[in-house]
Amino acid sequence: MVKNRALRLNSLLKEVISEVIHRDVRNPHVNQFVTVTNVEITKDLQHAKVFISVIGTAQEKEKTIEALQSAAGFIAIQSSKKVVMRYFPALTFKIDNSVDQQMRIDTLLGQIKDEQNSRRHPTDPQA
Repeated sequence: MVKNRALRLNSLLKEVISEVIHRDVRNPHVNQFVTVTNVEITKDLQHAKVFISVIGTAQEKEKTIEALQSAAGFIAIQSSKKVVMRYFPALTFKIDNSVDQQMRIDTLLGQIKDEQNSRRHPTDPQA
């Protein structure tokens, strides 16, 4: 039951924090292509890791993380107005590189397939 509660809270916080970032945060260093991909709240509900995906260069990603981390208190206050909790967790922002990793895997698989196709003999029945 505790695990289900944490999962529901993670999902709710993900939606609320994403909405606050897009609507209320007015920092020019926050990239407009920011997506909250996951939230992991601790068992004691005191801390939450917010994983974000940013489309852009490594420098843009770093500036966005720094800007969000500096606005973490503001984001928590705005989010706490939308979520009724006794204590709102302290937020820590982390980059989620899973999208970049997936794109790299897709590229590598495409290269492998191209290489396999180039090695096939023209009389090979699978060609």
